[in-house]
Amino acid sequence: MKSYSSIHPFIHSFCRSIVKILTIIFILFISYNSYAQKNKRDVIQFSGVVVSADSLKPMPFTNIIIKDSWRGTTTDYYGFFSFAAYENDTVIFSAIGYKKSVFKIPDTLSENRYSLIHVMTVDTILLKETVIYPWPTIEQFKQAFVNLEIPDDDLERAKKNLAQAEMKERFENYKMDASMNYRNYMNNQTSKLYYAGQYPPNNLLNPFAWAKFIKAWREGQFKKKK
Repeated sequence: MKSYSSIHPFIHSFCRSIVKILTIIFILFISYNSYAQKNKRDVIQFSGVVVSADSLKPMPFTNIIIKDSWRGTTTDYYGFFSFAAYENDTVIFSAIGYKKSVFKIPDTLSENRYSLIHVMTVDTILLKETVIYPWPTIEQFKQAFVNLEIPDDDLERAKKNLAQAEMKERFENYKMDASMNYRNYMNNQTSKLYYAGQYPPNNLLNPFAWAKFIKAWREGQFKKKK
């Protein structure tokens, strides 16, 4: 009798613990089912067209991705997209030169599809000034600066052309003296000796001779002087 009395409180305590554990499990099970029913999301077909805000033209190849996931797609050449998504998903739209935009799919849809015309705004990005130098080091810049050949400007080229024209005019109007006549005679003799035993070149096919002839004809050197 004494042994039974000592065991009876232990059994009673054990049973009470089992009841408490089962009660907690039952409450957690009911809470989980309620949460799952409340947060259950239906799959929908999410489609639409992405256009630019300034021109309302379709935006091809726009990136579309669901936040915190790898699911998404890219618009085609006409800015159209279509893919499977869940209600209450947050969709991110991004394209080069445009601001990122976000759209949240409603969770109160009566159908399993949703269409959208999404407008994106142009993003103006101001970049820092970048100076590009043709020389990688200061030493190479100094060497290039010292050896730099500055091209002639318009005034310098005009002076050179005038100098050449003046020299040409002086040469044409310059009278030959005895030494120049002697040099011309010797050049003619040397030319004859060079072509001795063969036919000399025919100036009829010489383009330089023809150019000289046409120039003299235009200048009126063949006109008879009265």
